Amino acid sequence: METFGASKEFLMDDHIEWEVVGEGVKRKIMGYDDKIMLVKVHFDVGGIGPMHEHYHSQVTYVESGEFELTIGEETKIMKGGDAFYIPPHVMHGAICKKSGILIDVFSPIREDFMQS
Repeated sequence: METFGASKEFLMDDHIEWEVVGEGVKRKIMGYDDKIMLVKVHFDVGGIGPMHEHYHSQVTYVESGEFELTIGEETKIMKGGDAFYIPPHVMHGAICKKSGILIDVFSPIREDFMQS
């Protein structure tokens, strides 16, 4: 596995560029080391996080907006202030119903995000 080191200690939102990762979806990698990563993801209405799985543990805080979220076989509407946990290797995805931001935390780091 490639080593990515760590991000700076202080990360100012205004100094980090958005990276477009899908139609109506963009992200900023806010901080990381080899064990943990924080990612801010902005969704426009209708933006889709397609169903996928990965070996990382994930906890996400819904900063704002409203999302139809599927984890495994269960789907719920999540809104600002809510949070969810996704265990490793569980299929999950989201559809944005009201424009908003998700704050994702991954352990370990999402190496695939660093490649883009």
